[in-house]
Amino acid sequence: MDRGYTLTELLAVISIVALLMAIGAPSYRSVTTSSRVSTEINALFVDLQYARSEALKEGLPVTACISTDGATCTAGSHWQDGWIVFSDANGDATVNGNDVVLRVQRPLSGADSLQGNTGITAIAFNREGFALNLPSAGVLMTLHDATSNTTFTRCLSVTMAGMLTTQTHAAAPSTCT
Repeated sequence: MDRGYTLTELLAVISIVALLMAIGAPSYRSVTTSSRVSTEINALFVDLQYARSEALKEGLPVTACISTDGATCTAGSHWQDGWIVFSDANGDATVNGNDVVLRVQRPLSGADSLQGNTGITAIAFNREGFALNLPSAGVLMTLHDATSNTTFTRCLSVTMAGMLTTQTHAAAPSTCT
């Protein structure tokens, strides 16, 4: 009784595995990138929803701002560097006095970029749930992956009324670019 495999059988199996890997690897990369950017834009969405709900609950302004250290607001317009949500008793969009940091978001992974169309560095909500420091048209936050492939572009819209929506480039190619 012979045991084992012939060289021909082994080469056939290796060829099939290599072919399947060549076909599957790009699809896997696409799925993981799409999942990552969706998770990143949803993290901002959830934190802004949280800020709004806390403002309604506490009856005081609550602000989300760019933060690189997780304790104070940072100048600049690069939300991918991280952000914080804090109770902003005096509504000045600065952590001071008795302000309490409620949430901390660390920097986004890789070289993804997340910026607002107006260069906004903080979004505050008042006790009625309205956004305080937005232009009348609201703000559109755009997330691009490291390759800037529009397939993976995600957007988050914030209106003065405090309404938050997310969209993909495919769903809104004229606004989410």
